[in-house]
Amino acid sequence: MTLRFAANLSWLFPELPALPARLEAAAAAGFGAVEAAWPAGCPAQALRTAAERAGVRIVLLNTPPGDPEKGEMGLAAVPGRQDAFRQGLAAAVQYARAVGCPRMHLIAGRVPLGADRAAVAGEMETTFTENLRYAADLLAQEDMIGLVEPINNRITDPRYFLNTPHQAAAILEKVGRPNLKLQLDLFHCQIMDGNLSRNLETYFPLIGHIQIAQVPGRHEPNSPGELNFPYLFELLESLGYTGYVGCEYAPKGDTLEGLGWLRSYWESRGLQHSGTSKAAE
Repeated sequence: MTLRFAANLSWLFPELPALPARLEAAAAAGFGAVEAAWPAGCPAQALRTAAERAGVRIVLLNTPPGDPEKGEMGLAAVPGRQDAFRQGLAAAVQYARAVGCPRMHLIAGRVPLGADRAAVAGEMETTFTENLRYAADLLAQEDMIGLVEPINNRITDPRYFLNTPHQAAAILEKVGRPNLKLQLDLFHCQIMDGNLSRNLETYFPLIGHIQIAQVPGRHEPNSPGELNFPYLFELLESLGYTGYVGCEYAPKGDTLEGLGWLRSYWESRGLQHSGTSKAAE
């Protein structure tokens, strides 16, 4: 099974200011799918129109981050912010429905400023579990999948609550909803645990979405770093992965020039890279 790649519009094509323009650039580069964080400032109709015109699927969005000025990055696990999370979730579902997006990353959030992680871990897990059950039931009405993503707290976000696939899997088991899955970003997983081959095999039944970036620079997969992406791509194919692989990395230079790794992948699988139909197969 050839892998399907999604351009992350919040990271790729930063030289273009608007999401619809980035989506069109992704389509022109051969992507058949895109993903984005919370698309603040971009009307849903504008993004949907661009996607339909380009023949591209929007496959992943995030719930709103909360109040960045207060240091928030997600609310799903933050005690006392349940109402705000649910309001943001409702807005995100409405937006996702409008653009035809079937997956939603339910951002866990950060340990509150000044709090000891160990002291609040139990309360945060309880809050997260309750909010995930609420979200799963709401998303099921829309035939959508909810995703939880472990984010490393060694480099990227020291206060983020959800950090490892093991922690995420335990919470998903406790929540017990079939439309909640694991969003596994190999960048974060490598930093926290490594052992990517075994982790992919172990957690494969839970995985609903994958993202990639080289470690430690978080640049293109073929930039210098720790990860052997040709091997990892073959492993995902051998496991029978049929979801999307989100390209959530910071281009070292021009986005298009940095896509040589993707063109090489397509060529090695006998695919063309001049049109979206071949890119999405």
